[in-house]
Amino acid sequence: MALTKFNYNSFDVTSAASTALGFNSSANGFATINPGSMTLIKTLTASSSSTLSFVDGSSDVVLDNTYPVYMFKFISIHAGTDDTGLTVGFRDGSTDYDATKTTSFFRATHGEDGSSGAVAYVTGADIAQGTGFQRLDNDFGADNDQSMSGEMFLFNPSSTTFVKHFMSRTSTSRPADRANDIYMAGYCNVTTAIDAVQFKMNSGNIDAGTIKLYGVKDS
Repeated sequence: MALTKFNYNSFDVTSAASTALGFNSSANGFATINPGSMTLIKTLTASSSSTLSFVDGSSDVVLDNTYPVYMFKFISIHAGTDDTGLTVGFRDGSTDYDATKTTSFFRATHGEDGSSGAVAYVTGADIAQGTGFQRLDNDFGADNDQSMSGEMFLFNPSSTTFVKHFMSRTSTSRPADRANDIYMAGYCNVTTAIDAVQFKMNSGNIDAGTIKLYGVKDS
C-alpha cells in the first residue's frame, strides 16, 4: 500500500483555550476538540490548616454554573488530633458556611485482626435541617500511617430553583486499627446558590493532605 509522508511544516498544532488536539480527515489531519469530561479547577494542600475553603471567584476557584457537577477528591488527609474527622460546610451567599442541610450516614467496618465486620446506620453523624458542618467520616486516627481518602460530589450548586444535593464516599483508618467505608448523602435545603465550600476537622487542624476540586461537564 502507499505510504503518505507529510511535511512537518504543514501541521498547525496551536490549540484554542480549553480545547485539545484530535485527528480528522483535513489536509493537516488535526482539529481542536473538547478535552475530557473532568477539569481540574483547584488544588489545596493542608499544612496544619484550620480550614481549607473553595470560594467561587477567589484564587481561580470556579463554583458556579460553568459545570453542572463538581467533585472534590480527598487524598491522604492526616489529622492533627487522634480520633477526629473531616467535616464540610456550604455557604449560600452570606459569609458563614451554615446552609441548612438534611443528610444520611452509614458505614461498613472491619478490624485489622478480622474482627467485627459490620454495616450500620450512624444516627449520631446525620443532620436533620441543621446548619452545622457535616461529618464525612467516622473519625480517623492520627498515627503517622493513618489517614482518610475519598471523594464528594456537589450537584448544580448555582441553581436558584432546586435544593443542592451532595454525596460522599470515604475510606478511613480508625484509631483502633479498623477500616471504615463511609457513605454520606444529603442536600442543602436552600434555593439560593451555593458559592463556597469549606472543609475542617471537627477538632484540631488538618495536619496534612490534599483536596482537589474538579468540574464535571455535561455527558
